Amino acid sequence: MSRIPTPATVEDAPAAAHDLLNGVKASLGIVPNLYRLTANSPAALNGLLSLNGALGKGVLPAATREKIALAIANVNGCSYCNSAHSYIAANLLKVPADEIARARTGHAGDAKTDAAVSLARKITVARGSVTDTDIAEARAAGLTDAELVEVVAHVALNVFTNYVNEVFGTEIDFPVVRAERIAEPA
Repeated sequence: MSRIPTPATVEDAPAAAHDLLNGVKASLGIVPNLYRLTANSPAALNGLLSLNGALGKGVLPAATREKIALAIANVNGCSYCNSAHSYIAANLLKVPADEIARARTGHAGDAKTDAAVSLARKITVARGSVTDTDIAEARAAGLTDAELVEVVAHVALNVFTNYVNEVFGTEIDFPVVRAERIAEPA
């Protein structure tokens, strides 16, 4: 049970969140607990959905974004996000199980995706204090300036959702996959 109420329905959420939650329902077919819980603050929900929507139109492929989310969930020990992003990666994006497992440790099978996921993990572990070498390695693997900026933005987005879930104990409404708390450098 979460530490603050999770509105049971869209109608139970604050009125200012109804349109936002109905948009989630139209997009996903359901309204996951993360969004209903975040709806306690319509402003926070709007921020979450706005950043997520903007980044969905970015240059990083959807599978890379999910792999970043999995790496960060496992740095922060967020089982909700690990469960949700494992489900999305496997069922919606058809990411192979071995790639999902690799992403949880901050890696990927191809060099460019590995650079993005590894950098995201390093940013999270180091709280942003990465080295010139970290950026040079990402560039050498083919990441563009736009991709580098989006990696940072995905870190921010996923740290936000991890923290919301961890602080409030959001009830997991996906097949449960417990996260590790892998905060040491890879």
